[in-house]
Amino acid sequence: MYLVCLDMEGVLVPEIWIAFAEASGIPELKRTTRDEPDYEKLMDWRLSVLREHGLGLREIQAVIAGIDPLPGAKEFLDALRAQAQVIVLSDTFEQFAQPLMKKLGWPTLFCNTLEVAPDGAITGFKMRCPQSKLTTVRALQSIGYETIASGDSFNDLAMIRAGKAGFLFKSPAQIRADNPDIPAYETFDELLSAIRGAMD
Repeated sequence: MYLVCLDMEGVLVPEIWIAFAEASGIPELKRTTRDEPDYEKLMDWRLSVLREHGLGLREIQAVIAGIDPLPGAKEFLDALRAQAQVIVLSDTFEQFAQPLMKKLGWPTLFCNTLEVAPDGAITGFKMRCPQSKLTTVRALQSIGYETIASGDSFNDLAMIRAGKAGFLFKSPAQIRADNPDIPAYETFDELLSAIRGAMD
């Protein structure tokens, strides 16, 4: 039995923090897990930047409302879910992801939670578990699933390497160069074909 695990940002939808950086005019917020492998360190830094500029959840959610999935992402998910169970494993947060999941047809999402003050200030975040993507993949394997995974960033590499098959998708050149043994694809048709091939 196969279960496909997909990253969300950069694979199915644009990077939320990059979109917010552009909308808010704070270019340093374009830094993502493509740049910083330590997600908790990255989030602590992001929250300090938000505090410095007096920005909170409402402003980020207003930007997210205008974000659409990457072209072809919903059709890719629909085709994939017709053949296998799919879980989106993301380091994003419930408060960010819901409108994007609606646009993708409500795939199953495992993610994290923000701690938000009554005035909308983001005061912290609660990670679901340590190394959430790898931990989840190993848990799925422990109950009898073969996992196939795809993502684009440093924090996807462990889950990609842990399963029966794994693929980079729309990854930066440096991540592809540092991991030449992982097949890398740029289109949903290529990725769908690779996943189907791994299940044969």
